[in-house]
Amino acid sequence: MSDETEAEEEGGRGERIAKWLARAGVASRRDAEAMIAEGRVKRENQVVETPATFIRPGDRVTVDGRPVAGPQRTRLFRYHKPLGLVTTHRDEKGRPTVFDSLPPGLPRLVSVGRLDLNSEGLLLLTNDGALARRLELPANGWLRRYRVRVNGFIDERALAALAEGVTVEGVRYAPIEAGLDSRKGANAWLTVALHEGKNREVRRVMQHLGLNVSRLIRTAYGPFQLGGLPRGAVEEVNPKVLREQLGLKAPPRPRRGAAPAEG
Repeated sequence: MSDETEAEEEGGRGERIAKWLARAGVASRRDAEAMIAEGRVKRENQVVETPATFIRPGDRVTVDGRPVAGPQRTRLFRYHKPLGLVTTHRDEKGRPTVFDSLPPGLPRLVSVGRLDLNSEGLLLLTNDGALARRLELPANGWLRRYRVRVNGFIDERALAALAEGVTVEGVRYAPIEAGLDSRKGANAWLTVALHEGKNREVRRVMQHLGLNVSRLIRTAYGPFQLGGLPRGAVEEVNPKVLREQLGLKAPPRPRRGAAPAEG
């Protein structure tokens, strides 16, 4: 279904619940559809059986028995993820999560992509699941940039050859920019930049080159930089910057004499 057709349908009947949940920051649209299939979502105390269900203003929606507030204005946050946290809302192994570690007072957030347990650095968080999915797509052309500490012999020609792409254990990786920054004994620091960000891509490619990654820090995701953000800190991206970088529309100005909107 085209976006135009979907918009026409939603204009008359409301908004499809998976999209509504994504914009409310509950999860990406795909994950919201999985929640619906698992029977975790209710509308007006009735289990939602299909993601084709429409939501209208005033409908009461719950996930796992907890009420979900309607979509708010889109917000994006930079977070300096420390080591030892998993990027998930619930971990079946009971490990500490990114979302358990966030300071109080934030809206419900989802991550833009993931950083694994032993990776650190910049993680983008948003209250809009649809935006998170959009920012994860390689089609955006945004570079993910990393500082990587490795142990082993550095073959600079092999690093340069990654710019042509590489296949590791049957998995094809798109071109990767990799360069040597410094070397001390058996350890070296590299700068690595890639577009796709497949699961454990940097570690697997470095292992393919005979290099063991001992530290991996994401320093940039597209135009957003880690900068001097302290470890464990969260900082909201200025709404004007967000609109400029993502092409979002500015919120409508309140009419003269009208009360300001809440939230």
